[in-house]
Order: sequence, then C-alpha cells, then structure tokens
Amino acid sequence: MYQTHFVRDEFLERVHASSRSALLLDYDGTLAPVSKQRENAVPYPEVPKMIAAIMSSTRTRVVIVSGRSASEVVRFLGLNPCPEIWGAYGLERLLPDGTLTIGRVDRRSARALEEAVRWVTAHKLEKYLECKAGGIALHWRGLSALEAEEIFQLAMKELLPLTRSSRLSLSEFDNGLELRVSSSNKGRVADEIARDMGDAPIAYLGDDRTDEDAFRALQGRGLTVLVRPELRPTSAELWLRPPEELLHFLNDWLTASRTERTVHANAASLGDADRA
Repeated sequence: MYQTHFVRDEFLERVHASSRSALLLDYDGTLAPVSKQRENAVPYPEVPKMIAAIMSSTRTRVVIVSGRSASEVVRFLGLNPCPEIWGAYGLERLLPDGTLTIGRVDRRSARALEEAVRWVTAHKLEKYLECKAGGIALHWRGLSALEAEEIFQLAMKELLPLTRSSRLSLSEFDNGLELRVSSSNKGRVADEIARDMGDAPIAYLGDDRTDEDAFRALQGRGLTVLVRPELRPTSAELWLRPPEELLHFLNDWLTASRTERTVHANAASLGDADRA
C-alpha cells in the first residue's frame, strides 16, 4: 500500500505527459507543522517558495483545501497572487484574483451555531473556540489528555442535540471537535475539482481525519497522500514525512510539470547568453 517510489513515479509521469493537472493541499499539519497556538501555524520555510514556483512555471492548478477561513491561509502563506483556496471545508472559495464566494447557511443551522457559541461562552471555553463560516470548532492542542477528554465529553453531550434540529454535523479532528454545515467537507471539494479537471491527473495531500473524506472521494481517480510524521490508519495510497519528504515531492512535481514554454524560454536565454 505504501510503495511510495513506484506509485509516486508512475503518477508523476502522468503529470509530465498531461497538458494540465491539479495539486490539492491541506494546510495545518501538511504545509505547516501542528502548533499548540493555532494563530502561530506558519508554513514550513520552503513551502511558500515552492508553491509559488509551481504556480508560476507549471501547468498545475494549485488548490489549498482547509478547515480554516480562506483569509487566514492567505495571511500565513504570504503569497501574491495566492493559490485558489477553499476555506471552511469548502464553504468559502477564494480565487487568485481575490474573488471570494461564501456558501449560504440555512436559518436553522445559523440559529444552532449561535446557540453553540452561547453554550461555549457560558462554560468559559472561549479560549478554545474558533468561529468560521458555517461552523465552530473547539481546539484543545496543548492540553493534557484528561483535560481534553473532559471538554470532549461535555461538548459532545451539549452540542450533539443541535445536529438533530439543523443541517449541522458534529465531528472530531486531530485535537478538536467541530460543529459545521454537514454539506461542507473536503471530500466534496475534491470531488468537484476532480469532475472539473476531467481526465487530468489530480493529487490530494493531507494529514488528519478531515482529509480522509478527500482521500475516499479520489480513490481510483487520483493520487492520495498522507503527510504526517507518524503513520496512522488511512485511505491514502502514499505516506510522506514532513517536511523533507513533502518538499521532495513538491520539487518532483515542479520538475515533472514545468511548461514547455518555460523550458524553451530558459533554453533561448541560454542561447542568447552564448551568442553574447
């Protein structure tokens, strides 16, 4: 299942032969190490430069798929133009030209989310709270296992009933719990992009449970890669340890998918230099 070199190399040959391709990337835990303070989740040092190179000199459609808001991802990456970003599990879509689309949240779900925020505030859990389009999340990175379990059990008991009167779902992610619009998930994003790309090669790189939806959505349709220091049960085909193996993969993608125009331009520049 994890014969990395064979599967990766075969896929990259397809990327090289194709006129276009798509590279889908989760943010937290994939492009950036997991941080105890989520506001400090800066990417691995070489990642922004590598993404910029892939965007500017290849035939690749680069897409960031994150549970964070799109604006947060833009701020962390610091790229201009930024890649296409699907934030809040796909409820937000930010294009490189700055166009932002936010999906609609029905009234019942909006009221349920407001009730959830009131509950969090009443139990003095605001420091663990993240509010985003179509959902809220409770993060307990850095807490002891006992503290995390206490918050988890309390939140499950109080928030789960809200899913019965709304279109919300309550689900776990690494070091947290999320109440969000059930129609928004990374699998739906991956499926939509895969349909849009047709037969073009597509890959998805992610690290936690929320990425499993995308891995399953792309089974038989694209390359799925778990990016994580330790292996865990997964539907992904490959496993890469960040940051070294991640950067190596991105560099291989850059090499495989460079546009012919870029190659010819470089060759012409060399020719001009020789004649000079």
